[in-house]
Amino acid sequence: MSKEALAVTSKVKEYIKAKGCQTSADAIDAINKKIACILDAAVNRVKSNGRATVKPYDL
Repeated sequence: MSKEALAVTSKVKEYIKAKGCQTSADAIDAINKKIACILDAAVNRVKSNGRATVKPYDL
């Protein structure tokens, strides 16, 4: 997969800042990788169940 951003950096930083913390330079990359893993697992679950639509319970 390409290094395409899945999370909106400004929104993530804003969310973390509102919680009283700061965001490190490499945190966004780690968050994007985590999101990709979650989505990959959901897609695998959907396909193994013979479906084509990811639903909330697949996450």
